[in-house]
Amino acid sequence: MDRGTRELPGAGTPPAWLRLLPWLTMVLLVVVQLTTPRSVQLGFAFAVVPPLTTLLYGMLGTALVSGTLFGLLLMPAVRADDVTYGDLLAFGLIGLVSVVLAGVRVRRDAQLVSVRSVAEAAQLAVLPPMPERVGPVRCGALYRAAERGTLVGGALYGGQVGPYGVRAIVADVQGHGLAAVGTVAALLGTFREAVLDEPELAGVAARLDRRLVVDASGRGDTEVFATAVLMEFPADGSAVRVLSCGHPAPLLVGGHGAREVELAPGAPLGLGLADFRAPRTVSVPMGPTDVLLAHTDGVTEARDGTGAFYPLAARLGALARPVPPVELVRAVWRDLSSYAGEVGDDVALLALSTPDGHG
Repeated sequence: MDRGTRELPGAGTPPAWLRLLPWLTMVLLVVVQLTTPRSVQLGFAFAVVPPLTTLLYGMLGTALVSGTLFGLLLMPAVRADDVTYGDLLAFGLIGLVSVVLAGVRVRRDAQLVSVRSVAEAAQLAVLPPMPERVGPVRCGALYRAAERGTLVGGALYGGQVGPYGVRAIVADVQGHGLAAVGTVAALLGTFREAVLDEPELAGVAARLDRRLVVDASGRGDTEVFATAVLMEFPADGSAVRVLSCGHPAPLLVGGHGAREVELAPGAPLGLGLADFRAPRTVSVPMGPTDVLLAHTDGVTEARDGTGAFYPLAARLGALARPVPPVELVRAVWRDLSSYAGEVGDDVALLALSTPDGHG
């Protein structure tokens, strides 16, 4: 499974050229001071070097840069005429404070790394990686969260083997980012239980709807809803069954190109309808090279520079040859990224196929 996260600003180790910046700045200031008339006063410029170093080095590195700078300023040839011994004392205090600030920054960065590691582990527990095979079904999955620094947003997918075959889900909950993670976790948990208990996809959809309604009433929130598409590869090898609750229809991709599966319309989950009824399940015959591609509307609602929506089916129709599920979702993401540039919504892609074209 491909999972991507947008890095937090300032995360990671600075590149080598950036770590040389304090030393290069110091050398540049010394050269300028030595090659300009003594009347040119550059003493104030040396004061920026220690604070700059705190952004790139720890306490030891900052102390080394500050000590080297202070030693240079003690040399009459480098020190400008306007730099007094009182100024040298001020430079020393700036260096000392910079060392302390570097220690505080390093400690804060370590805490952020720890917190982020815990957060990523928790998010991966909510939406674990999708294996490349679930029973006889080959899978390709890709997820990109819209919110910076997160691995899980307001979309989800999953697949599980049960007594009625392999069942899969792709859903999009109301909202996105960390605020929607609780709803994502609730839906996935309910789906995994319903796969084992419900003989029909309509029963799975009803269980998902009930979970959202109960959660909404418990929180006093009337706007907890989701769209979802459910897919079933039956154990008897018959045609794949698909059911959609207000979700974009999946595409059947193969040698014939790409076309949307014609589904019966259905209402989203969690609207609190008095008598929830899942839409009719549609049987979809699949050939040996066909791939069923489910997606969220973050894909089809992405726009290019002119404001045109991403034409997923048309772009997939240009594929020169059938590709396996993993390659298909990666190809779609590459094409979508080049088409739209910045994608502002959660994106989930789930491609499914079987060697013989059946479940």
